[in-house]
Amino acid sequence: MSTLPVQIEALKRVQPKTARIAIGIASVLALALLVVVIYGHGRSTHATEAAWVATLPAVNAFLNATSAVFLVLAYVAIRRRSFERHAKLMLGALGSSSLFLVSYIVYHSLHGDTLFQGQGIIRPIYFFILVSHILLSAIVLPLIFSSFFLSLSGRIANHKKISRFTLPLWLYVSVTGVAVFFLLRVYG
Repeated sequence: MSTLPVQIEALKRVQPKTARIAIGIASVLALALLVVVIYGHGRSTHATEAAWVATLPAVNAFLNATSAVFLVLAYVAIRRRSFERHAKLMLGALGSSSLFLVSYIVYHSLHGDTLFQGQGIIRPIYFFILVSHILLSAIVLPLIFSSFFLSLSGRIANHKKISRFTLPLWLYVSVTGVAVFFLLRVYG
């Protein structure tokens, strides 16, 4: 049996209450930054926008899809008790989701939001996907931070408990991010 490959000694000394406070503050600050970036300025005129900015939604969808693949592979690895592979894949999921977040912030700070133009039955479907994606992304962020803290600090029993909720939510947010991209491409 493989041993747990990635633990950070300094995190083992952090009290859970201190970690919860830090995770809560980091989550609120990240979400506040997103709200300010997305809703804190007017719409772009697109005339002065650099051409590379238009590629960012596709990059974001790719990063979300990559995160989803890492999550599924990490789940398979942990079910097979391949702890080292699971840890590497989870770090890959965290990395691709982090790159997504940076790219998303850059895109929305330069471009603003994109209006959905679809009509008929697709409109409520799109907004259901979008709203659930946004709400669950706000919920899953502190869960992701908590899951990583618990794992990296060696609190594996608690990591297992919270990750049962983190994985499906994170996977849903990643997959619906890709769905939102494609729906905006078709009906944007």
